Amino acid sequence: MTRFLSLVLALAVLALPVSARADQTSPDLDGLFERLKTTSGVAETTAVEAAIWTIWLHRGTAEIDAAMALGIAAMNEGAYRRSLSTFDRMVRAAPDFAEAWNKRATVHYLMGDFDASVADIRRTLALEPRHFGALSGMGLIYDAIGNQTAAAKVWEKALEIHPNMPGMKARIQELRAKAKGRAL
Repeated sequence: MTRFLSLVLALAVLALPVSARADQTSPDLDGLFERLKTTSGVAETTAVEAAIWTIWLHRGTAEIDAAMALGIAAMNEGAYRRSLSTFDRMVRAAPDFAEAWNKRATVHYLMGDFDASVADIRRTLALEPRHFGALSGMGLIYDAIGNQTAAAKVWEKALEIHPNMPGMKARIQELRAKAKGRAL
């Protein structure tokens, strides 16, 4: 039942309407990123962020969009090898699709392969430099390997794009306080 629910949820997200041009090349993204910088309430911020993710998740082709849904469902179920295989095929079929690289980076992270995750995050950011999710993931990796200075820098860059990312400012302050404590 869990696998079925995961697939239904992934397909529901992908069924949301998007403009004809989807993915990181959508002309709708520029306006959404501008709004993201000026949102004031949680509800508005959440709505704008969700609209960005909806666009990022769609390639605009049935085959790739279906593969995205299957890869997400497998990842949500903890079937990381199956998910990785799906995203491997996606990056080969659509090497200019940033979210395929980002999702593969996420699976690598969940599998503990930080080097592969970082490589995929770099590819994601080359295709979509405003990908706050990829930047957040990079920060998590730096934090996990004990490089808090690099984590804070990456998260600060993410905050320039998405100033209201939940918990990010507090975590950066924690890291800065720890760094000052070590310097004493």
